[in-house]
Amino acid sequence: MRILITNDDGIFAPGLAALVGVARQFGEVKIVAPDRERSACGHSMTMREPLRVKEYDFDGLEAYQVNGVPVDCVNVGLTICWPDGCDLVLSGINNGPNLGFDVTYSGTVAGAMEGCINGIRSISLSMAVFADGAPFHFETGAAWLSEHWERLMTLQLPPRTFLNINVPAIASPELNGTMFVPMGKRVYEDRVERRDDPWGRPYYWQGGVVIVDHREENTDVWAVSNGHASITPITLDWTAHELLPSLTTQFGSRASHA
Repeated sequence: MRILITNDDGIFAPGLAALVGVARQFGEVKIVAPDRERSACGHSMTMREPLRVKEYDFDGLEAYQVNGVPVDCVNVGLTICWPDGCDLVLSGINNGPNLGFDVTYSGTVAGAMEGCINGIRSISLSMAVFADGAPFHFETGAAWLSEHWERLMTLQLPPRTFLNINVPAIASPELNGTMFVPMGKRVYEDRVERRDDPWGRPYYWQGGVVIVDHREENTDVWAVSNGHASITPITLDWTAHELLPSLTTQFGSRASHA
């Protein structure tokens, strides 16, 4: 199996090393990752400046660091590492959750999305830790992936679909199993804060407090909050197909849909 690995925490991230440690047991691994942390870059790509690629010594594996974002890394990897294509794109292991609406911001998820766009089976994997300073337990994520590798590789997925996985950042014996679930709600409160610099000039800091709704059962948020690893299939087709007939009718006689 030919495997391309990337992330958004950078090539030096311990989560990447944990992911590589598992993947190399199951196939030929090549790594292309950002040269620094690029969290929350979403599915962006570098268009107006050159991508600089530098070889990196990653325990004997072919690896490169790129001055770009995860989407860039996947495309660079498919150009210089696997020009004939590969069998799997893995993105992670992220040092924090990618749940609910966060998938739209996540560079980790974007890495898997880009692999999927290129027609490759793709998986993003994150550790769901919620308290500052708590351990990430990458060893739990690695053990979970190793245990379930064969099942994940044989799942029948429709075209343009990839998997987003979150594993609770707890010790492996404490896991309550695995659930296939839809995205839940994970939003931010007071996400832009106004501050003043030492000269009294205003600036704005974006982030905010995460508001997690645990009440909506059987979602990714609920699953990891209750000790389950969550697997959410994500489709590249964001069209609300069920609305097309209704919108056509509402719009009037000049509208039509296929």
